[in-house]
Amino acid sequence: MFENLTEKLQSTFKRLRNKGRLTEADVKEALRDVRLALLEADVNFKVVKDFLATVERDAVGQDILESLTPDQGVVRVVRDHLVALMGTTVERVKMSSNPPTVIYLVGLQGSGKTTSAAKLALMLHHQGRQPLLVAADIYRPAAVDQLVALGAQIDMPVVHQAGLDPVALAQLGLQKSRQLARDVVIVDTAGRLHVDEQLMAELQKMQGKVPAHETLLVVDAMTGQDAVRVATAFKELLPLTGVILTKLDGDTRGGAALSIRAVTQLPIKLVATGEKVDALEIFQPDRMASRILGMGDVLTLIEKAEQALDKDDTERLAGRMTSNSFNLEDFRSMLNQVKKLGPLSKVMEMLPGMGQLSKFKGQVDDSSLVRVEAILDSMTVKERLRPDIIDGSRRRRIAKGSGTSVQEVNRLLKQFQDMRKMMHQFKGPGGKRKLAKMPFPPPR
Repeated sequence: MFENLTEKLQSTFKRLRNKGRLTEADVKEALRDVRLALLEADVNFKVVKDFLATVERDAVGQDILESLTPDQGVVRVVRDHLVALMGTTVERVKMSSNPPTVIYLVGLQGSGKTTSAAKLALMLHHQGRQPLLVAADIYRPAAVDQLVALGAQIDMPVVHQAGLDPVALAQLGLQKSRQLARDVVIVDTAGRLHVDEQLMAELQKMQGKVPAHETLLVVDAMTGQDAVRVATAFKELLPLTGVILTKLDGDTRGGAALSIRAVTQLPIKLVATGEKVDALEIFQPDRMASRILGMGDVLTLIEKAEQALDKDDTERLAGRMTSNSFNLEDFRSMLNQVKKLGPLSKVMEMLPGMGQLSKFKGQVDDSSLVRVEAILDSMTVKERLRPDIIDGSRRRRIAKGSGTSVQEVNRLLKQFQDMRKMMHQFKGPGGKRKLAKMPFPPPR
């Protein structure tokens, strides 16, 4: 996510750090690099111009240039203005005080509306709501079948009926929601290859018959400034209340995320960060700005851990870690916990500085996790419980059984020993509590 932009910004700020004391000329030169990085990220030109004007005004102030760490001051200014650019507050999907809440998902074909409808339904269900899906995209081949399949996957009712037009389907969805005591109606509307009058007229007619509490525009983050143009066109004709950005996990540039709010004044409410139905997050501008600058997003990681990890297992592992009895069997259990958080590359992204450290690229990824698991599985239970008995001949046998090398087995055992030493710092009052909040031990 935002990999190209992050690398360029980090490179620019590293040069500032190397200078020690900064001059106004140093800051202006750095901001020229920031400008180029933003333009290459496909951020709207006017947005870049206005953004840099405000950043330069604040970054060349005396309090920044005369501070002991002026480079950090510049980074802080850039971060604060990135947050302002994307929205200073977290905008959540609003629920009606008089259920059912009606939510329309609109957008062009291929933007991910149907998948987003299912993801939103699952998210709201986890928040204690009872959603119902309406398959109102009757034009795209298999759109109805896709939503029905997704509904079955997440155990959510889907309203559809052959022969009805989208307006009648929206009305039927509202009727069914009352019959089934469902408090949220999510309508997956039809899309087009481009914005046209027929599409807009149909959407306006639907909203006339079944008024929406939220009309969310679904746009593909990877389309950059095209996403901004689509948002502008839809906003002119529909009462949009917010945006869902899809495919953000594949967007290495970030142009859409950084431009949409500034150009359209529409808040980004949700972002899709993967293909799975649970890969939908509330958009939090401050956390996103931290990710863009390579500062990580530990708060989101902790929230994911709280949702995905088994509390009893985590507490048990925390207790073992703070004692001298932590062994490879416990380490194996911990790896199974880590896998529940999603792809390891995405987990690493959320740790400050880790996503961009070149020494981890190609080493800390999901394939390396598979190799570690293979090595652990090739050990006997006795070896996992008592790692100290693993001598040279055992290491050769483990390497052969796991399809790895003796060097990889040696590396794993050394990393395990180093990790166990590190755990001693968590001994004493509060140590177990601190560890219980950690999805896995931090890298050395």
